[in-house]
Amino acid sequence: MGAEMSFFQHLEALRWHLIRAAAAILLITCFAFGFFHSIFYSIIMAPTRSDFWTYRMMCQMGDVFHSLFPVLDPKGFCVQDIKFDLINTELAGQFNLQLNTSIMIGLILGVPYLLYEIWKFIRPALHDKERKAASGFVFGYYVVTPLSVRFFASYTVSDSIKNMFAVDSFISSETMLTLLAGLVFQLPIIVYILASLGILTPKFMRDKRRYAVIIILILAAIITPSPDALTMLVVAMPLYLLFEFSITVAAVVQRRKKKNEELMIP
Repeated sequence: MGAEMSFFQHLEALRWHLIRAAAAILLITCFAFGFFHSIFYSIIMAPTRSDFWTYRMMCQMGDVFHSLFPVLDPKGFCVQDIKFDLINTELAGQFNLQLNTSIMIGLILGVPYLLYEIWKFIRPALHDKERKAASGFVFGYYVVTPLSVRFFASYTVSDSIKNMFAVDSFISSETMLTLLAGLVFQLPIIVYILASLGILTPKFMRDKRRYAVIIILILAAIITPSPDALTMLVVAMPLYLLFEFSITVAAVVQRRKKKNEELMIP
């Protein structure tokens, strides 16, 4: 067994973990900046087109629901056209857009590796949790963002007002929705860390389940500000299942800690 590390040695180890994470984020940012035009059309603007994967799946779901409930109109789930006009109002707006968006892409895609480096510093072994860290960003991009884009693009107070969105407003909203969903989906990893440190217990999470449900519904309403209850439930249900899964994670960690403590008793 190696000698115990001093406080400054721990700081040095943490510094190198953070340096590696920062280098990875910088590399992703440079790549995003260099290929921004392709990324902008194929990824960033994809939720504004009716052929986006989510809208095609919604249309297929409409056919399934119509076969089960003939009274439902299958075309009601299909997105035929999204009226979406973007404008730039600043001289250096498009350059700043490319730079800021590339940085955000680097941060979003670099979060799983950052969590991996932080967890390596806390524990010498990792149990493949970091591989699931990107699932929340996928959910945010393919579910939360297109539903929000569809709602806001079609929402009007009056027919005399035409929707023309500033491009930086659209990018910041899309980034916020994707990032927020991604951070929420890190809950099992955060619970795993807190439970390992003895800060969080499954009993506490079970006792606070009713409050968690209220918070989840509020988050779903914020993420998808649509009057459609079905849309809100589409977002709320995965979040609730995520919370229940986190309770299971905390319970597994607690049982493992208890077993290790029993083995240490002479």
